[in-house]
Amino acid sequence: MRPKKTLLSWSSGKDCAWALYKILHQVEIEVVGLLTSFSRDADSVAMHGVGRELVRVQANAIDLPLWEVDLPWPCSNIEYEKQMKLGFAKARKSGVTHIAFGDLFLEDVRDYRIKMLEGTGLTPLFPIWCGEKSTIALANEMIDSGFCSRIVCVDPNQLDSRFVGREFDRQLLREIPSTVDPCGEKGEFHTFCHSGPIFKKSIILQNEGVEDRDGFCFMRIRIGVDRI
Repeated sequence: MRPKKTLLSWSSGKDCAWALYKILHQVEIEVVGLLTSFSRDADSVAMHGVGRELVRVQANAIDLPLWEVDLPWPCSNIEYEKQMKLGFAKARKSGVTHIAFGDLFLEDVRDYRIKMLEGTGLTPLFPIWCGEKSTIALANEMIDSGFCSRIVCVDPNQLDSRFVGREFDRQLLREIPSTVDPCGEKGEFHTFCHSGPIFKKSIILQNEGVEDRDGFCFMRIRIGVDRI
């Protein structure tokens, strides 16, 4: 039986990194790349605010090709779907059969992914899907498995901006309010994964301060690569 030739939807954060970890060694799945959409004007991952070059460094450190989809800004949902479907068509022509996502429990998001792939010839996979009450255990499992991630974006309406730049560790889990999902699944915060079992090289992140933009607080990042 041929393995499922799979692209992983890649935001650069801990959840997609964990999803990659979970499927990399499944014999029925062949991961062929990381699929990332970038805002063309900002040259960064939407919401996370992580620059394109940093994501390229990350993909290189993981040793997987980065499949880039450029989005205009502002980007309507219709335009977003148009550009993503062009990316899906390219993937299908290359022999890709599945797209994996790092979603945890938001059913409306999962339903949207499924609908987006209808008629594309691609099948969605949700390798780390869990219940809302399971995310604290999941967060601890990620940390215990050696994944290191940094909070690079915070929604200040849900979480204090002082958490920008913090490492995603047990101390942070003890400090975040009970109203915040431990994995930030409701958009409270976003992370950048910089080292762990899937990395051939770890990435050193230096915090250059906090930038307020479009109602969110972002970490300004300077990087260096440490060869393991």
